[in-house]
Amino acid sequence: MNAEILSIGTELLLGDIMNTNAAFISRELAALGIGCYYQSVVGDNAGRLEESIKLAFSRADMVITTGGLGPTFDDITKETVAAYFGLEMELHQPSYDHIKSFFERVGRAFTKNNEKQAYMPKGATIFENNRGTAPGLAVEGKGKIAIMMPGPPFEMNSMFTEKVRPFLQARADKIFLSRNIHLFGIGESAAETLLNEAIPNPPQNPTIAPYAKFGEVSLRVTANAQNEQEAQSLLDPVVKEIEALFPKYVYGIDVKNMQSALAQKLLEKNLTIAIAESCTGGLIASRLTEIPGISKSFLCGVTCYSNESKQILLSIDKEIITTHGVVSREVALEMARAVQKISGADIGLAVTGIAGPDGGTPEKPVGLVFIACAGPWGEKVLEANLRRGLSNDRDVIRNMAALSAMNMVLRELNML
Repeated sequence: MNAEILSIGTELLLGDIMNTNAAFISRELAALGIGCYYQSVVGDNAGRLEESIKLAFSRADMVITTGGLGPTFDDITKETVAAYFGLEMELHQPSYDHIKSFFERVGRAFTKNNEKQAYMPKGATIFENNRGTAPGLAVEGKGKIAIMMPGPPFEMNSMFTEKVRPFLQARADKIFLSRNIHLFGIGESAAETLLNEAIPNPPQNPTIAPYAKFGEVSLRVTANAQNEQEAQSLLDPVVKEIEALFPKYVYGIDVKNMQSALAQKLLEKNLTIAIAESCTGGLIASRLTEIPGISKSFLCGVTCYSNESKQILLSIDKEIITTHGVVSREVALEMARAVQKISGADIGLAVTGIAGPDGGTPEKPVGLVFIACAGPWGEKVLEANLRRGLSNDRDVIRNMAALSAMNMVLRELNML
C-alpha cells in the first residue's frame, strides 16, 4: 500500500504556518511500512481541491488529508471526498452530540454552522476528536481509502496516534517495528561511511536508514514481521551491532531528544542538577524544564550574562575573570562549582562562550565555548569551537553549546 499526504489550507500556501502535519504523518507511515511517494498542499478552493484529490488517487492507494473539516463555508474536504466516492452526506448523531457537549462544557454558544462538522459521507468510519470539535473520518471504496483529519497539529497528532494508527494496523498483513539510535558528535556522512564499512551488505530486513537533524544523527532500524516478538528478535542484534560501532556517539535509543535522555538518566540515578549559563542564556534550563517530572532533579538555573552578574550571583572572584578572561576554562569551572554549592545539587553544569557575531579575538574567536561540570565523577571541562561559518552562526553556536553541555553530563552519568 502507498499513500499520498494532502495538506489543505490557504495559510499553508502563504507560509503563515509551517506544515508540521506532513512531517509527522510521513514518519508514522514509514513506521507502519506504508510508502509515501508524494506530498501536496492545496488552498481552500473547491475546484483545485477536487483536482488535487483526483490526482492523488490516480497515483496512490490511500490519501490522507489534514485541514478543511471546520464549520465555515470554505471547509469542504468531506464534501469533496464524498463526491469522489459518489456518497451522500448525512448527520452522524454521535458526532453532533459530542460537538454540542463540547460547546456546553466550555460555555460557548453552539451556532447553526457548527452542525456542519457532524455531517459525514454515508458509511464513513468516524474518529472522535478528543482535543477539539472536528471529527476525523475514513472512507473506503473503489479500492481506495481516504483518511481525513483536522488541521491543528495538537488535534491531528492525537487523533492519528489514538485512532488512525490502529485503523491502519488492522489492515496490514505485517507489522513494522522501529528502533531509533541517536548519535551526537558525528555527521551524517561520517556515520554512513562507518556503517558501510562495518556492514557492507546491510540486511533487507531490518533496514537501516540515517536521518540528520540539527546537531545529531538518528539511525532508524526497521523490521517487518508477523508479530512484535519476531520483529524485536530481528532488531535486537542489529541495534547492538550499531551501538558497538558508535560507542563514543550514541546518547540514547528510542528517546525523543537530548534533554529527554538527560532527564531520564538524572531521574533514574536519583541525582539533582543546577546550571549556570552565560552564552546560552538559559537555553539548557529551558529545554530541561520541557520534561514532565524534571522538578525532582532540576533544582535551579542561573543566567549570568555579564561579568558583574557572575561576580554577584555566583561569587566568582574578579581576579580570576581579569586574569583568565570570562570565556575560559577557569571561569567555567568556577561557575559550575558555584552553582553546585549554592543550590546543593549533586551536579553543577556551566557554559561560557562567545556566540558572536562580535566579541571574538584571534586568541579567543567567535564560537569558542567552555563547558564545565562538577559531580560525583569529579570535575570536567570541555573546550570547543562551535563556529560553522554560517550566516546564523550565533543561533548555531548557542544551540550546539546547549547540546554539548547536556551530552557531556549524560556521558558522565552513563559511566557511574
